[in-house]
Amino acid sequence: MRAAGAGGGKLSIRTVLLAGVALAAPSLVHAQSQTTAPSSPQPAAKPAAEAPKPADKATTVDNVTVQGDRNATTTAIDRRSYSVANDLQATTGSISDALRGVPGVQVDVQGNVSMRGSGVTILVDGKPSTLFSGEGQADALQNMPADQIERVEVMTNPSAEFSPEGRGGVINLVMKRTRRQVGTVTVRANAGTDGRWNGGLSGSLMNGPLTVSGSAGVRRNTGAFDYEAERSRLDILGGVFLDSRDAARTDNDNISGQARLGADYDLDPKSRLSGELRYSRSDSRSRSRAHYEGEDAAGTIDNAFDRSSESDSTWGSAGATLRWRRQFEGEEHDLTLALLQDRQWADSDTEAVTDFTLPVTAPLYERIGIASVTDTTRLTADYNRPLPGNQWLKLGTEFRFHAKDFDFRGERGAAPGATLPDPALTNRFLYELDTQAVYFTYQRPIGPVTAQFGLRLEAEQMDIDQRTSGVRADNNDAALYPTLHLQYELNDDQKLTASYSRRIQRPGPGELNPYVIYVDPFNRRSGNSDLRPAITDSFEAGWEYRSGQTFVLASVYFHDNRDGVTDVTRDIGGGIFLTRRENLTTSRDGGIEASASGKLFEGLTYQLFGDVHWNQIDGSSLVAGGDRSGVTWFTSATLNWQVTPDDFVQVQGFAWGDQLTPQGSREGAGAVNLGYRHKFNEDVSLVFTAQDVFGTLGRWVQLVDTPLLRTRIESEFPSRTFYLGLTWTFGNGSRRQPERFEFDSAGGAPPG
Repeated sequence: MRAAGAGGGKLSIRTVLLAGVALAAPSLVHAQSQTTAPSSPQPAAKPAAEAPKPADKATTVDNVTVQGDRNATTTAIDRRSYSVANDLQATTGSISDALRGVPGVQVDVQGNVSMRGSGVTILVDGKPSTLFSGEGQADALQNMPADQIERVEVMTNPSAEFSPEGRGGVINLVMKRTRRQVGTVTVRANAGTDGRWNGGLSGSLMNGPLTVSGSAGVRRNTGAFDYEAERSRLDILGGVFLDSRDAARTDNDNISGQARLGADYDLDPKSRLSGELRYSRSDSRSRSRAHYEGEDAAGTIDNAFDRSSESDSTWGSAGATLRWRRQFEGEEHDLTLALLQDRQWADSDTEAVTDFTLPVTAPLYERIGIASVTDTTRLTADYNRPLPGNQWLKLGTEFRFHAKDFDFRGERGAAPGATLPDPALTNRFLYELDTQAVYFTYQRPIGPVTAQFGLRLEAEQMDIDQRTSGVRADNNDAALYPTLHLQYELNDDQKLTASYSRRIQRPGPGELNPYVIYVDPFNRRSGNSDLRPAITDSFEAGWEYRSGQTFVLASVYFHDNRDGVTDVTRDIGGGIFLTRRENLTTSRDGGIEASASGKLFEGLTYQLFGDVHWNQIDGSSLVAGGDRSGVTWFTSATLNWQVTPDDFVQVQGFAWGDQLTPQGSREGAGAVNLGYRHKFNEDVSLVFTAQDVFGTLGRWVQLVDTPLLRTRIESEFPSRTFYLGLTWTFGNGSRRQPERFEFDSAGGAPPG
């Protein structure tokens, strides 16, 4: 296992806990004194309705200057926020579709999310979510609807308030808030091509101090997935490359659903008790047929087989949250305590038969099952206090208990009814990770500069137990994660920013499982119990300009990365390839990015983004590795046209270039999306969307080029989809949502 103290100076667990008590105690004492002797009542929440404001006038909301146009980008010293209220892809699509419209966020066809070439942590209302973490993140993002998201916050250098997980930064999904009105219900139904459809409803009801809200939705995705691979491996004894090819086609049918029920109860004008229950489930069925053939040194096919399989899988999640919030004297002066409990489960069963045609041998029947259960408990406390002289203090602590149980089972035999358990297909793996964290951020002006200092102390205790092979390992670490954000106002329209943060990317449980898992007759995969976490020191400087509805942001950034984790493929003999997770020695990357948004003329607005990214990888610790460097790019653009008061047209486009990997590269891709919305009245609207109009996003190409192995893998996913949808809102009360700038559930953002 990795050495203690990765990412910072070595600290004992006891030190971290004592530091947490020392940080939290003064705040809690002060909070108690404010509770017993408040000087002026403060409401438990902002008023629910405000009079509409002129479209182009600036408005100060929660200490942040916001343009009246709700689509305008809003910023604070350590983050940017983008509204998705008018993103038509979010109306009919998944969360992945909504994220593709956010400047700087890259989502590939498989649903993997990155910023500046690195993975990210995804939060919901400022808090981690088991739905969008770990190995199942991409699938969850592609299956969950986006219609309940109000805006997306991007933090490329998050403050110490947030977990340091995620090399590329943090994406926070801010969900739509409960409307403080007597009662409304919104119903959505969208029909798509190839048998795809989705629908849902949401609503809220207020009765005195009690507000109840809920939502439910269901979604069906279908499509065919094509896969082709060409490999050349060096036969060391013969000194020649041996070629092989395999191809597969998989038909998928997935139905997913989710439901949420929440309640807020105002205990008094300054205290609120909130609760939430949530449930998600996804059921998939797939049918696959594959063909493989390999050649000898003379180029003659001497090995071939056909394989067909049927798989059924279920994934589910259930959770609950209980939160208490107390407001004290002063704006955004509050204490929030929360308890979160989540359970995730997954189960899949595959039946396969392999017919060997060269040489001709008896068929092989297989039954393979994978099951996992994940339990997560979180206890958090967050305290926010504005101080005189435009100062701001935040303190908090978090305790997280995470456990996962993997159970792999498999049988093989010469006939469907004569299969027996196979050790190569059977293993059990247990994983536990407990973390304790305390943090503070302190913001204040220093002359013309506004500075935010942050420090997070985080301790972890990890245990892994590979029951089948008897491999056990544990690790106890504690580390410091500092952050710094600076902002200098050049004038009313321009500002300069600079920031630094230390990040960590811990290996997931599947990456740590050392057991070699059978994939097919010529492919194996395993994790690595010796993986170390990846550590990143992230630096950034930027210039921001805002005038009216015009907003421009330009940044330069640099990442110094240690122990990055990546897939490494090796030939282990007999034409069998093993893909294993490995640590890189070091890597460095940086780039220049710019975004702009504004109004071209009345009714037509734009949003542009571009990033040129340089990457250098030291792969000397890998087999047949070495230094590699390259430059790639990413760009996106959105045009919104309010044709008439009732008709709205949207065009989106995005693309990225080839990306460097430790053993090769991935080819670039891109897509164009279209959308149209017609409002029949304030309650009923019709939406049409076309995702990936030209069908270019679905092609995914991975290349491996080393002295011992050359591979080209091409995959084709169903990415072009058309949806026609209807949205109907009925009920009474104002439908205008008061404008708020809540970066997290613990209170508003400091002025920035």
